[in-house]
Amino acid sequence: MIGIVVSGHINFATGIQSAVNAIAGEQEQMRFIDFVESMSTDELEEVLSQAAKEVDSGEGVLFLTDIPGGSPANRALNIMLNTENVELIAGVNLPLVANAAFERDGVSLSELVETLLEIGTSCMNDMRKELEKVMASEPELDCKGGL
Repeated sequence: MIGIVVSGHINFATGIQSAVNAIAGEQEQMRFIDFVESMSTDELEEVLSQAAKEVDSGEGVLFLTDIPGGSPANRALNIMLNTENVELIAGVNLPLVANAAFERDGVSLSELVETLLEIGTSCMNDMRKELEKVMASEPELDCKGGL
């Protein structure tokens, strides 16, 4: 099973953890690391590196972080560049992370990344436009209740 480390600013990771646990149950080989104000970026990288080692069963590790270019993403990127079989997706959302829990068994690390990118982007919707599409596709009833 692919190991997963989720990280983000302040309580992003533990907030996501609460939601993932409610949706998918508590997960093995999955760690949630908050980058809190009292932590330096060097300390963050050390904690992320240790978490990656803890979740790695030999099938790879996927980092999922909040903001592309933010400290959690940058430090995970550094680990990725210096460690084999590690990937990183930055800018994640709850549907992506929850699906990572469901989709990570029996696939390669690159297949998981591809699947999660599709899920993460497909779950973002302009709800006004979605509603307008639904309303436009429904047939109108005449005043006698017929079509």
